[in-house]
Amino acid sequence: MKAATAIAKILKQEGTEFLIGYPVNQIIEAAAEEDIRTIIVRQERVGLHMADAVSRVSSGQRIGVFAMQHGPGTENSFGGVAQAFGDSVPIVVLPGGYPRRLLNITPNFSSFLNYQHITKWAEQVVLPESVPAAMRRAFTQVKNGRPRPVLVEFPVDVLQADVPDFDYTPAPRLRTGPDPKAVSELAAALVAAQRPVIYAGQGVHYAQAWKPLRELAELLEAPVTTSLQGKSAFPENHPLSLGSGGRSISKQLHHFLSQADLIFGIGCSFSITNYGVAMPKGKKIAHATLDPTDINKDVPADLALVGDAALTLEALLLEVRDRLKGKPRGRLGAVTQEIAALKQEWLAQWMPRLTQKTTPLSPYRVLWDLMHTVDVANTIITHDAGSPRDQISPFWEPTAPLTYIGWGKTTQLGYGLGLAMGAKLARPDKLCINVWGDAAIGFTGMVRERIPILSVLLNNFSMAIELKIMKTATEKYRSTDISGHYADFAKALGGWGERVTEPDEIVPAIKRAVARTREGTPALLEFITEKAVDFSMFA
Repeated sequence: MKAATAIAKILKQEGTEFLIGYPVNQIIEAAAEEDIRTIIVRQERVGLHMADAVSRVSSGQRIGVFAMQHGPGTENSFGGVAQAFGDSVPIVVLPGGYPRRLLNITPNFSSFLNYQHITKWAEQVVLPESVPAAMRRAFTQVKNGRPRPVLVEFPVDVLQADVPDFDYTPAPRLRTGPDPKAVSELAAALVAAQRPVIYAGQGVHYAQAWKPLRELAELLEAPVTTSLQGKSAFPENHPLSLGSGGRSISKQLHHFLSQADLIFGIGCSFSITNYGVAMPKGKKIAHATLDPTDINKDVPADLALVGDAALTLEALLLEVRDRLKGKPRGRLGAVTQEIAALKQEWLAQWMPRLTQKTTPLSPYRVLWDLMHTVDVANTIITHDAGSPRDQISPFWEPTAPLTYIGWGKTTQLGYGLGLAMGAKLARPDKLCINVWGDAAIGFTGMVRERIPILSVLLNNFSMAIELKIMKTATEKYRSTDISGHYADFAKALGGWGERVTEPDEIVPAIKRAVARTREGTPALLEFITEKAVDFSMFA
């Protein structure tokens, strides 16, 4: 059989249900012949973002796969792979390559050479008989260890070549657990702490460790926060929840982190980023993560564990239960009352913005009404970069795992659209929402696959977040101005589009748009909002 067919058959054995891509790449047609649904995007980066979401919302149990053309296709795809690398997302990338006689010759773009710093595994296949082994290596790497992209480049003449008969066994999923002695030391520190805070990252999602995380928090009577990537790993309607930590955070989160005597990070990297909560200096830090290269990288750790988040939490639970004789110590009431009081103060401060009746609309009113109109537990929501991320992340309260796709270590505008579409592919039973601004829609606002997501566009006709730092450029050249009638644009592309300008129309419009998505139509709600630059931030 041809190499392209062999690759498609291997993808089928690895459980690939759809291949996202942009032609010309012979793997796409071969996948269709193997009854793998082929999804062709308008732009490579969005397709990679879709593959990214497939992996995220399935905890990496289903791996998103993307194929693209050699040359310009691989050049255009770089940003999408870099985003997945920065956010630790496992995807398989299958670029075409120039014919072997032209491989790695300037100026021909080599995926194998150029993608090595944004993949955990990159390989170039020059012999057709090596195809099965290369695919086995790629899937073994993408399923195990720290989740990150892998890439296998296939020169176009290799894809046309014959591959000898072969047997293929899907790659295994393997887990590693922490050192028992280190577990005992950390358990002792958690029990000894008077004001511990648990900081959960997306490693909890990939390990599907939501239950032991909750059990440990309740046993320790310890408040829990999450990174943006880990958001929804702990239900935010739980009395011990502090919400998520990003560029904007809640008052209760800021208070408890500043008052903590031990911060326990589980399934997180503690990477320093402008779009994550900063750990207060001088705190005792316990760090449990899958990747040892994160230990002491940005935040010094007093105690450390390396291993799968579920195995780590389960081991800690056994040790902590033993030390506490299986019962909490009676702190729950005091801790939860302190959280509730701070949350009430914080929401009271923000309620005028969350319920504002002015026009142009308050973006906070739009998001508040959205959260109180949709079925949050059966909704997967994501945001775009900039203001939408900082406006929604502290206030949206997910109650079920994998219902919020948070991101932000690298912040490409337009990322949220692909995430919402990929989430809908993987979870067609969910309402999938992308919240973005008028800058982001200018990057990726073209869709073609009739995937019924809901796009919530906060249109303030400006790059408002840049106004403070681009005063002269704005005054002289209107450099931050953005305009367009995006509801009409959505209609022109065959979707449902509606522009909303009045506060009382927010909820009815949301209900109409959700109904359209249930009928199978992509919907865009364009809310005309003020140029808001206020965020929930604490020094």
